[in-house]
Amino acid sequence: MSITFRLLTEHDVTQVLSMDDLIDSMATALTRFSAGEVVQPVRPVVIVEPVKAFMAVMPAYTPHPAALGTKLVTVFHDNAAKKLPSHLATILLMDPATGALVAVMDGRYITEARTAAVSAVSSRLLATAGASTLAIIGSGVQARSHLEALGRVHALKDVRVWSPNAQRLRQFVEEARGRTAATLSAAASAADAVRGADIVVLVTASPRPVIEAGWVTPGAHVISVGATRPDQREIDPRLTERARFFVDSREAALVECGDIVMGVAEQRFGLDHIAGELGAAVAGTIPGRQSADQITIFKSLGMAVEDVVAADLAYRRACERGIGQELML
Repeated sequence: MSITFRLLTEHDVTQVLSMDDLIDSMATALTRFSAGEVVQPVRPVVIVEPVKAFMAVMPAYTPHPAALGTKLVTVFHDNAAKKLPSHLATILLMDPATGALVAVMDGRYITEARTAAVSAVSSRLLATAGASTLAIIGSGVQARSHLEALGRVHALKDVRVWSPNAQRLRQFVEEARGRTAATLSAAASAADAVRGADIVVLVTASPRPVIEAGWVTPGAHVISVGATRPDQREIDPRLTERARFFVDSREAALVECGDIVMGVAEQRFGLDHIAGELGAAVAGTIPGRQSADQITIFKSLGMAVEDVVAADLAYRRACERGIGQELML
């Protein structure tokens, strides 16, 4: 018996998924995950030597709406020299009633966009009311997607970007100015970008802290997207100590989040330093921000359910619009 499935390229996926769609669907996915309605193991990771890259397998099943699938993702930071993205991904969707393959699609854009959409959910909930100044540390694809996503949930007025790569920083600022109504500038240093910012986004490949605790204004919301291995951290541990710290998955954070794993090993705090999962805060089962001057942190490790929910939405819309190729195994 032949199995028919739909093949969706990155271009196909971008045609059927908008950032507004993703922000709403990610809020729902996070809530259901934290309510225990999603089956999702901690992702196994294969280290690829000697290039210090890795491949991860990210399966998930959610019953409402029913979606079953997995993402295969690789992170090769040396890919820039080969004119390839550092993060590459493919998503497979299966029929939750039969297990048959129904779709194969590019996962690079979904990873980029859903990550920023989740950050927007965190910022909408945990940033102070009227937050309008954004600092972005990093100038890659996640900087671009976060500028778009955060602009959907905040009336941004001032955006400052800093990156250690001056050429990429200039290029990003030039390209991004046409995508936001806010004043956008290249900061002279990470400190200049962060000081006075209401929202701070860390989207780097650095395994070591890229900001210092003293730079961060009371009341700021910090989003950390890079440093997703237990021996890496983007955040000054002194800042992690004093902030209200949220994660997407507590189970994953205890084995993957260097900010927590190393902080506990250094006896800076205990495992209870994690205030809770973002989905629980969205649902209102745990408190979010507790005061106007409290610093909040959201550590985004990325979850399979985010990819599967986004891919399922892309697949259903592609079927409705006749987008993609029907192929047979």
